[in-house]
Amino acid sequence: MTASTPVTARRRLPLNWLGIVPFAAFAILFLIWPTMNIVVGAFRNSAGETTLDNVIGLFTPSIMASYWISIKISVASALLGCGIGFAVAAAFTLGGLPQWVRGPLLTFSGVASNFAGVPLAFAFIATLGRLGLVTVLLKSWFGINIYTMGFNLLSFWGLTATYLFFQIPLMILIITPALDGLKKEWKEAAQILGASGFQYWRMVALPILFPALLGTFALLFANAFGAVATAYALTGSSMSIVPILLFAQIRGDVLQDPHLGYALAFGMIVVTGFANVVYVWLRARSERWMQ
Repeated sequence: MTASTPVTARRRLPLNWLGIVPFAAFAILFLIWPTMNIVVGAFRNSAGETTLDNVIGLFTPSIMASYWISIKISVASALLGCGIGFAVAAAFTLGGLPQWVRGPLLTFSGVASNFAGVPLAFAFIATLGRLGLVTVLLKSWFGINIYTMGFNLLSFWGLTATYLFFQIPLMILIITPALDGLKKEWKEAAQILGASGFQYWRMVALPILFPALLGTFALLFANAFGAVATAYALTGSSMSIVPILLFAQIRGDVLQDPHLGYALAFGMIVVTGFANVVYVWLRARSERWMQ
């Protein structure tokens, strides 16, 4: 009886693994399986034969132009999001802002970083559209018509400004722990050695934070590059960025070649996958520095 007890214990189902089963099933059904289907479909033709024609078709001028405008919008929103978000996070982490500001600001950032799609597009149209609240107030009170000055919400900079609503909060959430990791001893040592505040940031703080900053930029780039609901709800088909082109292909409006649509999605997977790999690698380096 006692001899068989260890055997029974060894054969017992590890129940502690059951907790991740729902998540694993969800990831396989809605992430891994569709992704693999896209990758396989990108290298197949309508007859089911292996081919490279779909991937080669991505290098046509119209599709390359869509990728290029998507990359430019992603870079612009990531750069501005990193710069503004870093300034805000540094203000309440290392600056002189009262500590009670930190909690509400981080809470708002957690909500705003996930606020996208049709609600965000509607909010910006109601605020900065041709008849938006801010547009009308500027024209009525100050005689400023931002649209006659060249601004257009349904344009490159209009879409970039819309993306900033969730890019800046995401930057705040990610960079705040890195700023908290800067030790006071480092600044005190720099001051003892005669370094100014600018020299401390240029020679100590920024080199330490650089992997985190660059990694966060890569994540914000991927976040903007894959956004489709906000762009489509805001601009419709007036801007030919890759997510909108892919969305139109899924609906069957253009291209009429599902496997070219698979190739479009495969190209997006490659770009965003590379950006996320860079983010994970640089985040690991940043955490090693902070330890």
